[in-house]
This record gives sequence, structure tokens and C-alpha cells, in this order.
Amino acid sequence: MKNVLKSFFESFLRSRRMLHHFERWQTLVGSKPVGIASAAMPPEIANALSAASLADAGDMLAQLDSSPQGLSEEQATALRKRLGGNEVNHEKPLPWWTHLWQCYRNPFNLLLTVLALVSYVTEDMKAAVVIGSMVVLSTVLRFLQESRSNKAADKLKAMVSNTSTVLRPVEGSDGALRIEVPMRDLVPGDLIALSAGDMIPADCRLLSAKDLFISQSALTGEAMPVEKFASVPATGSASGVLERDNLLFMGTNVISGTATALIVHTGARTFFGALAQRVSATDRGTTAFQAGINRVSWVLIRFMLVMAPLVLVINGVTKGDWWEAALFALSIAVGLTPEMLPMIVTATLAKGAVVMSRQKVIVKRLEAIHNFGAMDVLCTDKTGTLTQDRIVLERHTNAWGEGSDHVLQLAYLNSFHQTGLKNLLDKAVLSHAQMQLDTRLQTDWRKVDEVPFDFSRRRMSVVVAGSDAAEEHLLICKGALEEVLAVCSAVERGAEVLALDAEVLARIHAVASELNAQGLRVVAVASRVLRGDARRAAYGVADEAELTLLGYVAFLDPPKESTAPALRALAEHGVAVKVLTGDNELVTRKVCGDVGIEAGRMVLGHEVERMNEAELRRIVEQRQVFAKLTPAHKERIVQALHANGHVVGFMGDGINDAPALRAADIGISVDGAVDVAKESADIILLEKSLMVLEQGVVEGRRTFANMLKYIKLTASSNFGNVFSVLVASAFLPFLPMLPLHLLVQNLLYDVSQIAIPFDNVDEEFLRKPQSWNPGDLGRFMVFFGPLSSVFDILTYVVMWYVFAANSPEHQTLFQSGWFVEGLLSQTLIVHLIRTRRIPFLQSRAAWPLLIMGAAIAAVGIWLPMGPVAHYFKLEALPLGYFPWLLLMLGGYAALVQAVKGWYARRYGWQ
Repeated sequence: MKNVLKSFFESFLRSRRMLHHFERWQTLVGSKPVGIASAAMPPEIANALSAASLADAGDMLAQLDSSPQGLSEEQATALRKRLGGNEVNHEKPLPWWTHLWQCYRNPFNLLLTVLALVSYVTEDMKAAVVIGSMVVLSTVLRFLQESRSNKAADKLKAMVSNTSTVLRPVEGSDGALRIEVPMRDLVPGDLIALSAGDMIPADCRLLSAKDLFISQSALTGEAMPVEKFASVPATGSASGVLERDNLLFMGTNVISGTATALIVHTGARTFFGALAQRVSATDRGTTAFQAGINRVSWVLIRFMLVMAPLVLVINGVTKGDWWEAALFALSIAVGLTPEMLPMIVTATLAKGAVVMSRQKVIVKRLEAIHNFGAMDVLCTDKTGTLTQDRIVLERHTNAWGEGSDHVLQLAYLNSFHQTGLKNLLDKAVLSHAQMQLDTRLQTDWRKVDEVPFDFSRRRMSVVVAGSDAAEEHLLICKGALEEVLAVCSAVERGAEVLALDAEVLARIHAVASELNAQGLRVVAVASRVLRGDARRAAYGVADEAELTLLGYVAFLDPPKESTAPALRALAEHGVAVKVLTGDNELVTRKVCGDVGIEAGRMVLGHEVERMNEAELRRIVEQRQVFAKLTPAHKERIVQALHANGHVVGFMGDGINDAPALRAADIGISVDGAVDVAKESADIILLEKSLMVLEQGVVEGRRTFANMLKYIKLTASSNFGNVFSVLVASAFLPFLPMLPLHLLVQNLLYDVSQIAIPFDNVDEEFLRKPQSWNPGDLGRFMVFFGPLSSVFDILTYVVMWYVFAANSPEHQTLFQSGWFVEGLLSQTLIVHLIRTRRIPFLQSRAAWPLLIMGAAIAAVGIWLPMGPVAHYFKLEALPLGYFPWLLLMLGGYAALVQAVKGWYARRYGWQ
């Protein structure tokens, strides 16, 4: 029984069909390195890719009816109709009958079905009908709620789509037009242009590549990026296809460089697609949310395994009817399990996702709603997250801080001619220069080659040739000051070129520091004239040497208006904010000051590099701001916080943020982020305002509060009933309540709880992060469950002595009295325990919960008093019973309120 119940809770949570196959595959192999053998490529795919790798580029284009300019739109449309979309085989929506069966197929319903069949065989048709109704209601409610949740999740996910840059031939010329096309619309034969930050959308053969580095960790577990080339390997074997330098695979991403690639296979015919088919039936690992549910379920299972056998033994010994005692014990076991938990969890998470969607927040995984509420540390990148994504070029100066149009011209040529990832700085240069410079500048210079940006060099270069200087090439380098200075040997000042001695370097750093102190982000510009033997058609990193520093372009990156109030709101809700940025410490300090973050003593990337894990775990607790970080540094910091027991969120929008987004408990990105960042995130913000972060935290906590509310209410209430049964069974000559009564009472109580997802939550519960605490749940059950038993026993006394229901001949009256009191006290406890405050006066439940509770209370009284009483083996209660009922309910409310205050002062109130 333990294993069956445990597997139910786990299988329920794993049955969510909102998860993309990419996430599932990453969960299986992304957390630890795997060998190629552990993810063997199907032979037919390996052979086809091997042939594509060894074939000449022209032959491959011919085989796929493509051209150096790509496929025409008509060709692509025809292929798409024939081959289908570029999508892996997602789990198809289940037929309604299969979904209905899955909603029915859990241990609780199976247990009830067995009980109904036993009742039918023993000709107890009334019990069989009631128990059957309980099964049908539970199944149908869950079926309807999950269907609605799945549809809502599909609509939300459809709002986010990734695109690829595709080449399309220009009619009447040999040129090609670059257009953005949704990844799902790509077909074999399409030519795609790739740059840093792009996802590889299909299995491709490289046609050209420039300093192209690919992260294949999602497929191979390799931590380091691998360099790819367009050249054809001399030899190769099927077993080494993943190592082929001229092949790219769906699910990987570009770290740096540029390339043009020919799509060979799409969708299910890719290596990744084949793997997705194989893992589609494999459950993803247990998440923190699932682990919390599982821990809570074990608490309930342990109570059930103790209480049900006790009830069986006591009733079997005292009554002598072991068959009846077994049925009663089975009913007790059912009563101790929260049958509506799957529906309540699904409904609360789905409601949270829908609420967030109204705030223009896309929740890719429903479980992220819970993690949002549990988050107690938010790590965030600076540029584009805390600051506006509208960077402006504020100054262009020489190395001495004097205005210089020449520096702006060269910065413009660098940004204009690069084909890699144009970031916000490049866009600011282009926008500013187009207003300030002669538009003939771009036509007076032609591009020769480029050395793309990467995060280790932190600079990029283009090589251009002017029409009036055919024998000269000009290498223009732009990047972070320290990294550019590392390849400079001189500095220009007017007509002079000075050597970079200590005095000149000190002056350069002083000028840059002054600009940084004003909140400007400084990018250095340097150049080198290449003549004679130094001039050629292709250039690389080695050519970035002996440069002359020309000056700086300085950018203003103002904070978003919503940043400061959003950070204050997060602090008020118990979320600490830490800034993790690759920018230098001066700019970072200025921005942090503007948004209200006390930077204090910053930790820099080179310091993180030297720390071991223990040192880093200590320092991340003490410091708020970390600057000059690499992507690996950000990931290590997030992991260190997680290892310290924090629930960590990370917000970023660049390729350098992707590792940290994956490492965080909840990754947050924006719709304008690079593809790999959006793919790594759990939540995507469509609005620029950061105030939605506070709303997300609050909604996550409200969602968790209502889930926990149901578990605590049901567990403590059911435990109280079972405790009362144990007491009664030891002294009464008959059963205090029939199995039928227990099941009907349990059914009515559960129905009253279906409105809990829409309940209000007290403000104090939303002020601090919340998490699963199984120990607290067990203690809560032990303290509050027996409180109801006090008044259950008083009900026994009243029925026994006041109304003479003290023999087996009058047991129906006794059972009717306890049935009504038990159901009404269970309904009342919802309002008593759902809040730390005084119920109805200081904190009122939402109208749906009030109405549902009142309706169930009315039904509970009507059952013994109405015409169907005999059907449920109940009888009408004398009118004198109801004043006693009111006294007991009032006393119960007063006792719970008193204990609640003492409990909250001693143990807190979650």
C-alpha cells in the first residue's frame, strides 16, 4: 500500500503534459555528463548524417533541390506540406476516453471501486450507489479541470515562438534575402544564417563558418563548447558523427561566431527528434515541487498505515464482526487520504498561470508558479533587465576624453559590417551614427572579413578596405577596455601615436574611470592598418595584435523606471536581490545606486575564479553585487546559493545568462531575449515593467497557500474523525458511523473544497517565501485533529444520555447525530484554520468557498431530515438536537481559535 500510494502522488505530478521534449531531454542528460554510447544515434540517422558530412557542399545542395541562395518560398511551402513541420514528436493530446481513464486510475478510486463492488455483492445497493457516485464525481471533476488546464497551458505556450534567419532567393538576381521564419516552418534544403545566441533548429551541414563555437552539452554532456568548420573530413565513421566538425545538431546552440548552414533533416528525422521519441515515455526527474508533495504524502501515508489497522483490530475485537470491521477500516483509510489533491493542485497552479498571463507573463511550466512563491533570492543580470533595453550612445571621444568623430566612424563601420549577434550597444552606435555621419560612409568601405565576438576575448573585429586604398586593409576592433588594451601597443592622440607606457596607461584608465563614474558604459575602439604580406582575404584572432587605441564610445544605460519600486517590493516580500553582471564595477556601482541596491564591497570575476566551492558558498551570503563575471561565474554563484538551501531565481536575457537560467530553480527571461535564453527560462515576461516580478511572487505564494490549505484542512479534519472513531469503537456496542456514512461525509466535505483554489489569502502569508514542511503538517494534524474529537465525544454523550440513543436498536439515531455534527464541524474548520485571524470578521473566505460550504452544510442537515434518509440509513433528528449542535459548534470554534493563537506564537503559522 505504501508503494502504491507513493507512486500515485508521483505519477499524478508527472502526468502533466505541458513540458516540451527539449526540457525532458535536458533533465535526463543535462545535469551530468553522458557518453555518446549512452545516447546512441539510430543507425539510419547516423548513416544519413555521415553521408551529408562527407559529401561536397554543391552535391548536398543538389540532392535537396536547393541553391546557394536557399529555397524559394514556393519550394519551402510544398516541402512543408509533404514532410510536416519542424517539430519533434510531442506527446499527442490523449483521446478523451484515455484521459478519463487516467483520471480514474488512482489508488483511491480503485479502493472505492472495490468497496462499491463488495457492497453490490452483499446486496447493499445504497452503499454501492453512494460510493460509485463518489468515484464518478471525483473522476469527472478532475477530468474537466485538467482538460481546461491543458488547453490554457497550450494557449500560453503558443504565445512564445523562436525564429531562425533563413535565406530566400531574390527574383531576377543572384542575391539572397534574409528573413525571420518560425523554427517550426523550416524544411530540408533551407539555408540558415547563424550567430551567437541562436538555437540550432535542425540537423545541418555547414557551408561556411567563421570562428564558430557550439555548445553541445544538451546532447553529449561536454561542458566546453566545440569549434565547427565547413571543411569536409577526409574519413569518418558512423560512430563518430557527433564529433564531425561540419555537422550541427538540433537542440544545441551557438556560443560565438557566425555561419551559414544547410538544413539536412528536420523534426522527428533529426538526431534529437529520434531521442525525443525514445524518451517520450520516460518521466523527468523529481522536481523540488514534486519532492515537496511526495514528502507531504508520506506523512499522510504513515498516519493511514497506523490508524486503519488500529480501527480494524479494535472494532473486530469489540464487535465480533470482522468483515464489517474490515470494511469500516477500509473506509477509514480512504477518509485519511485527500482524494481531491490532484484536482486541487492542478486547479490552483492553472489559476495562477492564467492570472499571470493577464499580466503578460508566460508560464512555460505550471510548477514554476510554486517556485516563484518559494523564491527567496533573485539573481539578476544588469544590462537589459535592471536597465532599459534602450541604450543610447552618449559620447564618442579619443583616449584623452576629447570628442572625436573619427572614433564614431570606425565604431560605426565595426557595428555595421559585423554579422554576429548585434547587441544593444551596436544598435545604439548605428542609430547615433546614422544621424551624425555622412551616409556614404558604408558605401566607401567594403567588408573583407571579421573576427566574431566571444565571451572569453570580449571584443570583436572587422576588416574593411576602402575604395581609395586598395592596397590596405583596416582592422577595426571594438570591445571591453581591458581586453582591447591587451592587444594594443600604442595610442593615438591627434596626429601623434604614443607608446603605451605606464604613464599613458594611467591616464587612459583615469579617463575611462571618470566616464564610468558618470554611469557611462565604456567600449574601446582600436585599429591596425594591414599592408603587404599582412593583408589577406581571411583573418583570425591572431591578427588582433599591435593595435593602436583610438578612443571610446560611451553609452548611457538608464535603469527602468519600474526597477527601484520592484526591488523594494521584492525586499518587502522577503526576496533578496543580487546583481550578477559582466560589466565593470564602476558602472555597476552607479546603476545599483540609482535603483537602490547597496553595492558595498563587490566581488569580481577573477576573485570568483580563485574561490573553491566552500569559499564561494560563504561569500554569496555576504555580498550583494558581483561584477565582471563570465557565464560560468554566474552559474557557479547560482549553484552556490542553491547549495546553501535557497530557492534561487535568475533573470537574464542574453546568451551569457543561459547557464545560470538553467541552474536556477526558476529562470526568468523576456520576450526580446536570445533564443537560448528563452528556451532555458521557466517564465517569460512580455512587459518591460519589473513590477510583474512582485505580482508573480505574490501569485506563487497565493497558489501555494491554497494548496497547503487544502492539505492541512483535510488531513487534520480526517485525522480528528478517525481519532473519534477509535474512542467510540472502544466503548460503543455498535459502530459510531457506518462505512456508508463515512464515505458520504467524506464526499460532501471534498466537494466543499473544490472552491479552495479561488480563496483569498491573508496579507501576512504573502510577505515571506513559503515551502513544503512535512514536519509542520504532522504536528498540525496532531494538534488540531483531536480538537474536533473533543466535541465529537460530547456529541456521543448528548446522543447517548439526552436522546437515549444507547443501544443497537437506536444506533441509526446516534449515527445521524454524529454524521451532522461531524460534517458541519468539518465545514466550519475550513474557515477557522484557513487564516491566523478571527474568521468572518478579520478574514473572510472568498464567495465561492462561502457558498459551497453553506450548500454542503445544508445538504448535510437535509439528508437525515429529508425523504432520502432511509436510503442512507439515517433518521430524522429531534428539533431539540439543534440547540445542542449550535452550542458544540460554537464551543469548537472558540477552542480552535484559542489553540490557534497559542500554536502560532510557538510554532508560527504557515
